[in-house]
Amino acid sequence: MDLKHTEFLRGYSPFVKHLGLDVLKLENGTSQLSLKIKDYLKNSHEAVHGGVIYSLADIAMGVAVYSTLKKEQTSATIEIKINYLKPAMAAVLICDARIVQKGNNIAVLEAEVRADDILIAKAMGTFSIFKSKDEKAIETL
Repeated sequence: MDLKHTEFLRGYSPFVKHLGLDVLKLENGTSQLSLKIKDYLKNSHEAVHGGVIYSLADIAMGVAVYSTLKKEQTSATIEIKINYLKPAMAAVLICDARIVQKGNNIAVLEAEVRADDILIAKAMGTFSIFKSKDEKAIETL
């Protein structure tokens, strides 16, 4: 686990802290996050809820974008399309995200979510890049 980035991300986002996401790897334009599944993250079929998988992919792609931004920049999700391939019954999910294309204002990313090394979801997202108005904006991860 990348403790420095995990602590920073959990401190910056109460939602990330609530989910319990861990940053495993973070390099220029790529990220790998893990999520230990708790009972309250499951649906009525005892599988991980699709919204949790979506959130994991969204956050992983967002972190990958942030790793490439300048100090005065920030980013926000414009849209994400996700395909759920199999139910997630594992105790831990791993999500790998990477930038496919990045311009000055838009970045396109992809993410793959795995449970026990089995691909369970694939997502593609578009993120806006813009100048931050927030004095507490995330510095380059």
